[in-house]
Amino acid sequence: MARAVVQVTLFGLLLALVTTLPNKDDWDIYSFHINSTVSSRYATTVITSRVANRMDESKEIEFQVRIPKNAFISKFRMFIDGQAYDGVVKSKGAAKQQYTDAVSQGQSAGIVSSVGRTLEEFKTSVNVAAHKKVTFELTYEELLKRKLGKYELQIHARPMQPVKDFKVDVYIHEKAGINIMEVKGGLSTNAMANAITKTHSDTQAWVYFYPTEDQQKTCDRCGEQGMNGDLVIVYDVNRDNSFGDIKKSSGYFVHHFAPSDLARIPKNVAFVIDQSGSMHGRKIQQTRTALIRILNDLAEEDHFSLITFDSSIFHWKRELVQATEENLASAKTFALQIQDRGATDINQAVLEGARMLNANPREGSASILILLTDGDPNSGVTNLEVIQSNVRKAIAGEFPLYCLGFGFDVNFEFLEKMSLQNNGVARRIYEDSDAELQLKGFYEEVATPLLTDVTMVYEGGINLTQTNFSQYYNGSEIVVAGQITDNDIGTFTPQVVAVSQRNRKVVFPGTNVTVESADVADSNIQRVWAYLTVKQLLEKELRLSGPEKESAKKEALELSLKYSFVTPLTSMVVTKPPGESSDVLHKPKEGEAPQTPTSNARQYGLMPTVSDIVMAYDDFLEAEEESEEIHATYVPQTATMGTTIDFPVELEEEEIHATYGPPTATMGTTIGSSVSSVVYNDLHPSILPGQLVHQFLLKTESLSLPLCYGVYGVVSLKLLHHPNKALFVNGELDEVLLGGFKRIAIHTAAAHFEFDAVKTIVQDGQSTVEYLQQDIVVSRNSVTVIRRAKEIDVVSGDTRIVFLIHEKEGNFYLWPVIRQQPMDTNVTGILALKPAVYEEVQQTPSTILKIQNTEVIATRSTTADYSITSAPTLDCWSVPSEFALQRPINEFIVTQI
Repeated sequence: MARAVVQVTLFGLLLALVTTLPNKDDWDIYSFHINSTVSSRYATTVITSRVANRMDESKEIEFQVRIPKNAFISKFRMFIDGQAYDGVVKSKGAAKQQYTDAVSQGQSAGIVSSVGRTLEEFKTSVNVAAHKKVTFELTYEELLKRKLGKYELQIHARPMQPVKDFKVDVYIHEKAGINIMEVKGGLSTNAMANAITKTHSDTQAWVYFYPTEDQQKTCDRCGEQGMNGDLVIVYDVNRDNSFGDIKKSSGYFVHHFAPSDLARIPKNVAFVIDQSGSMHGRKIQQTRTALIRILNDLAEEDHFSLITFDSSIFHWKRELVQATEENLASAKTFALQIQDRGATDINQAVLEGARMLNANPREGSASILILLTDGDPNSGVTNLEVIQSNVRKAIAGEFPLYCLGFGFDVNFEFLEKMSLQNNGVARRIYEDSDAELQLKGFYEEVATPLLTDVTMVYEGGINLTQTNFSQYYNGSEIVVAGQITDNDIGTFTPQVVAVSQRNRKVVFPGTNVTVESADVADSNIQRVWAYLTVKQLLEKELRLSGPEKESAKKEALELSLKYSFVTPLTSMVVTKPPGESSDVLHKPKEGEAPQTPTSNARQYGLMPTVSDIVMAYDDFLEAEEESEEIHATYVPQTATMGTTIDFPVELEEEEIHATYGPPTATMGTTIGSSVSSVVYNDLHPSILPGQLVHQFLLKTESLSLPLCYGVYGVVSLKLLHHPNKALFVNGELDEVLLGGFKRIAIHTAAAHFEFDAVKTIVQDGQSTVEYLQQDIVVSRNSVTVIRRAKEIDVVSGDTRIVFLIHEKEGNFYLWPVIRQQPMDTNVTGILALKPAVYEEVQQTPSTILKIQNTEVIATRSTTADYSITSAPTLDCWSVPSEFALQRPINEFIVTQI
């Protein structure tokens, strides 16, 4: 047959099209070493992976590791055929071109992603010739934070296959002396414990972890793909005096201050607890459990109060009371009765907590305000900046505000900024089975204040990190770094001034303080200063505004570049051999939801794989009779057309010219030839095996075809949120069928309903009733449920929803239909969407629809209309979900129903 040329145009966020996608079975990790060195609590960790391509053809080889969230990546390099390829840290602006190129050529440009509570994932890949080797080397740095009297160094091992030469070497050097050391984590238990060797002297400690290939398959989370778990080295240092220790090197110093021989200060603590409808289920249960545990730990000299809120405020007591046995018993009863209901008025609740603390100052005590919420403010004052301003004025620097954000739906950046503006911190509480332990663990960190109004003074010191701290808690540590003027230790006089129990002023003497010179092992004092300074400038940049914000941002950027830290202001361009485009590495924000190890775009079926192109190519070969040229166009995910860049990719004996567009492009899939035309629906060509795609229709008010779009994966969706009525309807898509919803839940201020194809569950207060009958009528306050054989009719005020029960291949599922739309314009969700409005602006060679002034390539398709009992098949225009919905699908995804 004549040589064919396939022209493939790909616009948007795609992975690079290569001869074959990475497959770890095609390559061998023959050596994987993790080497971590800790001195003055500052850890530098180097991960080195050596990989061989044992195949007779070139292969894409992947490097994928997990690092602590608090760490900054500072170096990455690859060695191929004796040539080193180094990553270069640049400002995001300077890296913009590389970023654009990486995205437009389909690469995973954000190659660091959040993967849970404490870890981020770094990954990249490179093409390696047959029987050649590559070495990956990644370096990251972090200052270990002392919590509850201990430092923890976390090392995650996930090499993706058992490795013949696997080693973890940890060396700790602390001149203050090491008084305790232990090894914890999932990789230290059972048979794996035999692979660990640990020793320590007065000032040094060593941990070696050398598991065999067989051992790498036997840990709790191990298997044929090798290890997947943590090794956690826990230690603390001697504290010979209350002033701590100071080390200097090359004109820089670092001071670790953690006195423990002090009497605790009685505290005043106000707990402000969100009980809005979104806290339904496990969140509110875990909050109740955590509160009971926390109340058990209050000392009798402490004063406290509980405030719960939705759109209103509910007091246990209207003032702070002493933690007597009687009051604690009453508070526990109140905590057990907390019920989720209503909307979320954060402004009113936090201001009330601040008022109560200000009204009970108690001389010689320490006040703490703790907010727990999982939602955005949607009642009362909802402007975030106004709330932050109100809270800042109410607290007026008198006590810290700690914000605990429950789950990934919460606006964490809002909470973080509000905490930082009030001398506190924000912490995310993850919706896992141990969430109540996370809450209690955070409380324990602030449960025992020892000092307030701590001021660190360094005469002869300049360029200091933060020196004022509202409170110091037992088991924590204050770390200050800076420069010594003219490197003259003779003029350098440190001092700490604070307030202790009974409001006594305490001065930790600045005379007779030994400032030790760091030896070779401690030569990173300057990097400790840079790390701390950048971290604190990034916090300032978040909480400030105007010129001060820009000044902090500029200084943080300059230091990040000078010390090669990958921070939110910088990017690392991961250089690769000629012919391969660079990846661009970014540090994710804490607020980002965790990603799966696979590419986000590939995970949700937004790009074609090589096999997709091969299948399309094979389809067209049959139609190829007169012309030798076939044209394929794939336009995935986001926005407008643009210039393209050609590069060839070999596929068997044919040649494909892949033309990639910019990172903003509309989505649709058309594949045709000059002989015949084949149209692929955009829901199908890029789905991984087993990937679920649920199809949705958005009808029009006219006779035009409806729009159809796909929702990928097993997710829970926001169907209808009516905040002013405290009505929330969420649904979990079925994981077996492509038909509809497995479960649907309705939450109101007074009761909760859950439906599947068989049963109805009603929770009212502490009682739960399960109905298995087909014909029932249930009423709870403003909600009436009428369940029939083929449908469930729900009425609540001005809203009526019917859940149709469909059957497919002997399986049943639900489909929601809005029968009466609420009048309130604040209602959101899939069911609140207005009918589709579009204009057909072009029919050939591709159909283009104009939706809200955006032109989108559409594909004619068919799908079932499940909003009708008979589920007829309708023609529709298939477009990506973000254009049908006029916003990203993520805005409709909830973490649980």
